[in-house]
Amino acid sequence: MKKYIIYIGILAVGFLFGWVLSGNTTNEETVHNHAEMAEENQMWTCAMHPQIMQAEPGDCPICGMDLIPAETSAMGLAADQFKLTENAMALANIQTVVVGEGASGITEVKLSGTIVENEEANAVQVSYFSGRIEKLNINFTGEKVQKGQLLATVYSPELYAAQQELITAVSLKETQPALYNAVRNKLKLWKLSDTQINQIERTKQVQENVPIYATFTGTVSEKLVAQGDYIKQGQALLKIVNLNTVWANFDVFENQIDFFKKGQEISITTHSNQNTTFKTKVDFIDPVLNANTRTVKLRAVLNNTDQVFKPGMFVEGVVKRTQGSAMKKVLKIPASAVLWTGERSVVYLKTNPDQPVFEMHEIVVGNQIGNEYEVLEGLTLGDEIVTNGTYTVDAAAQLQGKKSMMNKAGVKTMTGHEGHMGMMDTMTDMDNSAILKERIEVSKAFQNQLKKVFDRYILLKDDLVNDDSEAVIRNAILVLAYLTEIDMKLLKDNKSLALWTSLEKEIKKATTTLSNSTDIAAQRSQFKLLSSSLSSAIEYFGVNEKIYQQYCPMADNNNGAYWLSKDEKVINPYYGQAMLTCGEVKQIIE
Repeated sequence: MKKYIIYIGILAVGFLFGWVLSGNTTNEETVHNHAEMAEENQMWTCAMHPQIMQAEPGDCPICGMDLIPAETSAMGLAADQFKLTENAMALANIQTVVVGEGASGITEVKLSGTIVENEEANAVQVSYFSGRIEKLNINFTGEKVQKGQLLATVYSPELYAAQQELITAVSLKETQPALYNAVRNKLKLWKLSDTQINQIERTKQVQENVPIYATFTGTVSEKLVAQGDYIKQGQALLKIVNLNTVWANFDVFENQIDFFKKGQEISITTHSNQNTTFKTKVDFIDPVLNANTRTVKLRAVLNNTDQVFKPGMFVEGVVKRTQGSAMKKVLKIPASAVLWTGERSVVYLKTNPDQPVFEMHEIVVGNQIGNEYEVLEGLTLGDEIVTNGTYTVDAAAQLQGKKSMMNKAGVKTMTGHEGHMGMMDTMTDMDNSAILKERIEVSKAFQNQLKKVFDRYILLKDDLVNDDSEAVIRNAILVLAYLTEIDMKLLKDNKSLALWTSLEKEIKKATTTLSNSTDIAAQRSQFKLLSSSLSSAIEYFGVNEKIYQQYCPMADNNNGAYWLSKDEKVINPYYGQAMLTCGEVKQIIE
């Protein structure tokens, strides 16, 4: 029995020893396999240009620096996902919200529009006979006229002859009444009054200069003739508008048309008097859709006896709309979460509730209701999306070569010449204002030199506000002068030197083009590029001053544009005096 027990013990020890050996071998193989997989999946990036991702070590195709191993913290993420550091999240104040439902039964729809003249009350003062204007009593456009007011005196040869005919016909009044009446009626057709005709008959004197009286009451909107001009019968002399009533024209998007009907109440506010609301009714909805803007015109008539509304004013309209008794539920998201590319609407989804992992999603939005959008496609209830710091998250996606607002497909991993050319093209398309920026330590001397460039930029911005293209050129030249005075020797490391060299090139390019242009529209186009590059430089290096980065979504043909300001108050340089207050503060650079 003892012998069997010993055999069993030896057998058990053998099994145990074999299991230990087998386990070690398996572990070593697993570790080896993991190491091989990590080595195969290892990506290489550039410290200066983290958007560069290559499968093999080598040189950066942009700056030529040696590539370094990319961090492995992002391993295991999906192809379009990317991760931000906690530091970046805090610096950019990135905030998220969970998508929820809201009732769409009773809502407010906001519309943007402009004040225009009431075409039904417009008139054109014409001449009813040919002649030469001896005196024009209207001196300027904007002058008010009353019906019956003397507008001009005209010398007319044919009217002179007709008056002589009348004097002759008066003596034949009893014998040839038909002739007399015909001559008298001809003068009436030329808009001579009975009083004027009777005076000619009584005095038997011909008027050389015949007066023209206003046939309408209103404001002169356009002078079509000048004193001394020869005019023809039926020729327009003045355009007269009656501004006692005006039209408010609004653009209604294609997917909003069903929410409006004639007779609906609409509340209107102006930018000049935002504390006063004017209530009126929808008077007309254009039956034809504008194929270019995909909108229809909605019109409301406003009483303007106090002359509060001026043609050309921007106004906002709010319409309460009821979509049936059934309270349909729709997804709603804050307007700040949506990025627009012109063709697409995108948001950034936080895919992991416990980690800062994000992914871009394209969505289809419906109506804007207050500060929220209805979501028709692309999101589901409970999704978590970025609502603050959205542009910063988009910049991080661009830098990591992921799908982004500007890069629909993401950046492919490439090597060699293909990688160099493809990445350079991608970088060219990127807007400097969209790059994720972290402050770089530089000397105060460098910051002070950069501040001189910024101070001159502010004066240039003010010139655009004032529509002064000549002053813009002068200040653009001075921006270039201060730019050349910046001492790059003050930058002590390769990273800051390479970054400044790149930004300086973009600032110089935009400013040079701007200084060589005399057209204010072309100057504003280059100002957008200058603002983008200078904004990046200030965010990276600082100028020891609080700066407001402001944004107008309507600038650059509704593509949107940024600019920098020392004041929080928005004064828009992209439209001059036409639309000074359009825009908002997007970021404060401390």
